[in-house]
Amino acid sequence: MSRGKGALGALKLEAAQEQAAAQVLKRFLEERFELELGSFEVLEVLELIGREVAPHYYNRAIADVQALLADRFASIESDVWALEKS
Repeated sequence: MSRGKGALGALKLEAAQEQAAAQVLKRFLEERFELELGSFEVLEVLELIGREVAPHYYNRAIADVQALLADRFASIESDVWALEKS
């Protein structure tokens, strides 16, 4: 199993997901901070978030999955040992 950094490359959304995320971000900035950005600027902010912030959430999710799988595999191993005949 590869653990190299950047093995997956940059995190990218599908076009429809990116547009939906951009609309959410645009609406948030307008409502919360009265900041009206154009589509280009919102996509720049979204790209920054994807490049600089999202990988931290992604890595946290991977760590959570690794811990969950370790627990599950330990449980399976215990179940298999219980089946052993003496």
